[in-house]
Amino acid sequence: MKLIMLFVVLFLSSLPAQSSDGWQPLFNGKDLQGWRVLNGTAEFKAENGAIVGVSALNTPSTFLATQKEYSDFILEYEAKMDPALNSGVQIRSLSRPDYQNGQVHGYQIELDASPRAWSGGIYDESRRGWLYNLECNPSAKAAYQPQAWNKFRVEAIGNHIRVWLNGVPTADVIDDLTASGFIALQVHSIGNDQAQAGKTVRFRNLRLKTQNLTASPATTIPQISYLNNQLTVREKQEGWQLLWDGKTTQGWRGAKLDHFPEKGWQIADGVLSVLKGTGAESAQGGDIVTTAKYKNFELEIDFKLTSGANSGIKYFVDTELNKGEGSAIGCEYQLLDDANHPDAKQGTNGNRTLASLYDLIPAEAKFYAPNESVAKRVNVNGWNRAKIIVAGNHVQHFLNGLKVVDYERGTPMWRALVARSKYAVWPSFGELPEGHILLQDHGDVVSFHNIKIKVLP
Repeated sequence: MKLIMLFVVLFLSSLPAQSSDGWQPLFNGKDLQGWRVLNGTAEFKAENGAIVGVSALNTPSTFLATQKEYSDFILEYEAKMDPALNSGVQIRSLSRPDYQNGQVHGYQIELDASPRAWSGGIYDESRRGWLYNLECNPSAKAAYQPQAWNKFRVEAIGNHIRVWLNGVPTADVIDDLTASGFIALQVHSIGNDQAQAGKTVRFRNLRLKTQNLTASPATTIPQISYLNNQLTVREKQEGWQLLWDGKTTQGWRGAKLDHFPEKGWQIADGVLSVLKGTGAESAQGGDIVTTAKYKNFELEIDFKLTSGANSGIKYFVDTELNKGEGSAIGCEYQLLDDANHPDAKQGTNGNRTLASLYDLIPAEAKFYAPNESVAKRVNVNGWNRAKIIVAGNHVQHFLNGLKVVDYERGTPMWRALVARSKYAVWPSFGELPEGHILLQDHGDVVSFHNIKIKVLP
């Protein structure tokens, strides 16, 4: 009996102690007890009171994950990284045999030493990609201090995840995809880049609170929601409205009908889909439009493309024009599988590719975010988010949080673009003061949800 009691005492003494205010350390300062390595072969070690990750050649990203899983919590830690690296801290993350052979996936709090400066943003590792990049909160880009210890605070309470970096609020996300999972530290893959081998990322003062949680006061940074066909409290306060209720055809009709099409469109499980036709435009149900017209607005629509699909989101649509064959006329946010549809190579300089102003202005993220390394970040097999902002004649297109098109209607440059496009036959194309919003039936399966709008002055 004495031997058993001695074992229990020794075991309990080896565990991190919880303080009187509810905080518990995640790292004992000496070794990696309570952690496990997943996916890659990069080294993790305990050194001088910190956990040190060392980059290695030819290995996938390596994660040092907690043995335990956590749901609601407040997490604080400090991180210091060599400038050549990229890293992050996973929260509510998972590794399961039935998902990409155990690939770690879930929310990641970004650690980004590059000129892009997205530290403190939220990335969905091995799943949906960026949920909150700092192009929507650019003042927070200055919060990260290169080659210094940076303090992070993460509040994950219910479906609300918020991040602070050195006291600066950097991200605010509402999402209910994953409610619980482990915490993990990342050493990012470097391929065969010899210059990045042997670089380090360090973590210290990792502590967690899981009970009696009190959220920090609300911040004024943009909040981004991924709830399905729901508005958050803040969205309602800001004037957002669901443009589609997720269940019925209310508020929509056929572009050339006085009612919703009786075929060609499907509503199921909170998703609105155009069904497969013969490949020709308006082959089955035809385009659908809002019953109301809009002038100045901010519009968000989540969409999913099937392989080789073509569709579009049109605005400033006049349904009285082009009542014969073909799609209704209006400015078009192009929806296209660029890799598998031939239209991506048509037009001029890529102005028929995904998120472009169709046949007029190509989508190009790097022009508006010059430190971004990718022209358009796209979730090829999943949901993507289109955003269109119209303020008078000023119009912007966004794709997954990155601005890709910015233009002014009615200018000499605008009219010159129209004159060399397929729209040259339409007098004063794109210059209507208001119009319907349209979802296009191009004969391909494309799905939509989370359709919402905020009317602007």
